[in-house]
Amino acid sequence: MNATNTMQDPRPLYERAADQFAGLLKTVTQERLGDPTPCTEYDVRALVSHVVGGTHRIAHIGEGGDWMSVPARMDGVADDGWSAAYEEARARFTAAWSQDAKLGGLVAVPWATALPGAAAVGGYVMETVTHTWDLSQALGHPLALDEELAEVILPIAREVLPADSRGEDVPFGAVREAGPGADAYARLAAWLGREV
Repeated sequence: MNATNTMQDPRPLYERAADQFAGLLKTVTQERLGDPTPCTEYDVRALVSHVVGGTHRIAHIGEGGDWMSVPARMDGVADDGWSAAYEEARARFTAAWSQDAKLGGLVAVPWATALPGAAAVGGYVMETVTHTWDLSQALGHPLALDEELAEVILPIAREVLPADSRGEDVPFGAVREAGPGADAYARLAAWLGREV
């Protein structure tokens, strides 16, 4: 898979990442929703709420809306309703970004005011892949993860989030060591400031 071509049209990669997150989400029991995750500000419930909210947010952007009008988290979902809530958000994303022309149009996202649509979707691919690892870690790795997704996202993360750009305005911690033999997900998580 070529990272450059993938980011020219990141929608197929987004769908793969979303499929993987959806599969993992189906393994979450209500008893696990309060468990901690490597993304230390979130327990499992808050992490899933953040991913569902983020999916609605990028869908809203694709629909031509202002990202600030969509909350970063999706609260009010029943404990047994997260899979359905995520599928609803995914369907909205797919419809919102179905037109190829939207990938070249400029949009505003939380981290930029005039970004090509393809780059905006790419940012949410990185978000979904990273939070899938967070959820997998929290749940004890119930499913094998698609290593290729992390392999594609890792060099992009290194480019758009360099080690020296961490600070108050960047919601990622300092780069950490992944350790010898770490897989692509662990290297990505460490780059984004997670303890692995």
